[in-house]
Parts: sequence; C-alpha cells; structure tokens
Amino acid sequence: MQQIVVATHNEGKLREINRIVAERLEADGLEAEGSFELVSAGALGLPDPVETGVTFQENALLKARFVAGLTGLPAIADDSGLIVDVMGNAPGILSARWSGVHGDDAANNRLLLAQLADIPDGQRTARFRCAAALVVPGERRDDGTYAIADETVCVGEMPGVILREPRGANGFGYDPIFQPDEQPVEGASLTSAELTAEQKNAISHRGQALHALAPAVESLLG
Repeated sequence: MQQIVVATHNEGKLREINRIVAERLEADGLEAEGSFELVSAGALGLPDPVETGVTFQENALLKARFVAGLTGLPAIADDSGLIVDVMGNAPGILSARWSGVHGDDAANNRLLLAQLADIPDGQRTARFRCAAALVVPGERRDDGTYAIADETVCVGEMPGVILREPRGANGFGYDPIFQPDEQPVEGASLTSAELTAEQKNAISHRGQALHALAPAVESLLG
C-alpha cells in the first residue's frame, strides 16, 4: 500500500481529500481501497512550514515539498481560500487567518460579514479557489532530507455569493456564509455548509483541483 502524506493538521480536510481522491480513482476504474493510505502531517507530528508564497499555487507546492522533503513520502497539499470580488480578491491567501488567529473559522466569518455589511446583495459575488499539489521525493540527501523528483499542481474554482448570516453545520472555514452558484437541485439556495459531502465534492474548488490531480496520483500508484 502506498502511503501519501497530506500536508495539513486539519483532520476534516484530510477526510475530505481522502473521499475526493478515492471517488475519482474508483470513477476511473481503479481499486481505491487498499491501494493507498492518506495520513496527515499533523498525525506524524510534522510542523507547519512558513507559507511565504503569494499565490495559492506557490503555497501548495511549498507545503508539499516541505513534507516530502522531510518524510521521503509522496505528499499532497492544497492551498485554498475565498476571493471576494468587491474586496479586491481578499481575503485570498490570508483566508485562514483573516481575523488575526489562524484557523478561527467563526471569527473569520464574523469579520468578513462585518466588512461586507453595507455591500448590496448583487455585489457580494465571490469564489473559492484551490491549488492542489502532488510532490514525489527522490534521493536522500546527506542532511537526511529528500530531493524532489517530480511535482504537479492543479487549480479549481467554485463561484458563488456571500450571504448575510451563516447557515449549515457541515464543512469548515467560510462554508456557512458561502452559497455556490451551482446547486444540487434546480432552484435550491444551499450554502456550502448545508451540502452533503458528496454534493460538495462534486462541485467544490478542492474537488475540481484534486480531480485534475488524479492522473498524477494514478501514475504514482502504478
């Protein structure tokens, strides 16, 4: 079984990535169960790298390279965030720490809603963007880290609008205040946090990016 490290300390994100990758492999006629195991960087006790990139693609590659270089195992990383058009594409790469504390979803949502309080409904357009990277390590260096042999990065987007109050208990991050344009049923107005995991994976920015990355994962699994 091929072990792949997901460069995250968020176990919710790990489960979501695992579902998406498995669904894609099975859709391509491959046996997902027993062919690979995803383990989080957090479960391995790895530190978070400093995210110095200025784009989602740069940060995804940075995180995957960091994990692959330390462990000698293939690594998947994603960097994703919310882009609000009227805010000049903010919060962007700062999405997870928009309120000043990394990963405080409730505080991030409250701050963003306050900043958009006077914006009319027709101008609250936004999109989630995700860059997903797969990095495969090469030879071990003298210092104990591993060189990088190969890397792939793919991008996906999910357009929608920012609501005025949160709804739903699924998902994480800005999901409760984001209503995707694409809905599972015509005429519905569900937030990302009201979608089931299957419904969200079918349309999400992360789902799109990981689906595009699937051929590289399949090649790794042989």
